[in-house]
Amino acid sequence: IVAGFAILLLFHTTQTEVCPPPCLCKSLGKMKGFEIDCSSRKLKEVPALPVNTKKLYLQNNSLTTVPPGALDSLLSLEDVKMFDNPWNCDCHILYLKLWLEDISESSLANVRCATPAPVKMKPMRQLTGNELGICKRLLPIKSLEFFWRDLILIVAAITTLILVAWALKFSKKLVYQINISQYDVSGPLLKQD
Repeated sequence: IVAGFAILLLFHTTQTEVCPPPCLCKSLGKMKGFEIDCSSRKLKEVPALPVNTKKLYLQNNSLTTVPPGALDSLLSLEDVKMFDNPWNCDCHILYLKLWLEDISESSLANVRCATPAPVKMKPMRQLTGNELGICKRLLPIKSLEFFWRDLILIVAAITTLILVAWALKFSKKLVYQINISQYDVSGPLLKQD
C-alpha cells in the first residue's frame, strides 16, 4: 500500500510539474502525450510546455509574439490553436509564422495580425517580407553599411594599384639609370685597358 501511494504521489507530482500553472492539462493516455489548454488565460507570453504536448490551445490570450526557439521542443505536436491574440506582426513574428507553416497550415490560416496598422486583421500566412515593418527599416541601414564597406574596399584597391604602378614606373627609371651609369662607368674603363 505504501509503495502504491508513493508511485501515485510521484505520478501526480510529475504531472503537475509538466502542466504549466495557468493551463489545464489532460493526459491523452499512457505514453500518448498531453492536451494543454491555455486558452482564455490572459497570457502575455507562452508558458514552458512539456515536450510531449500533442494538442496545444493558446487562443484568446494577450500574446503579441513568441520568442525564437520557444516552441522548437514540441516535436510531437498534432494540433495547435493560436487565433484571437493581438499578434504584433513585425520582424519578430517571423519565427511564429515559419513554425506554424511547418506544424499546421490550417492553424496559421486563422491567425491574424493586430498591429502594426498596415497589416491589421491580415492573416499571418499572407505576410510578406516587405510588410514586416522593422524589416523594411533595417534593410536600408544594412545596405548603407555594405555600401560604405564596399566603397572603402574599392578606394583601397585603387590606391594600392596607383602605388604599385608608381613603384613600377619608379623602379624602371631606377633600373634604367643604373644600367646607364654602369655603361658609363664600364665605357671609360674599357678605353683605359
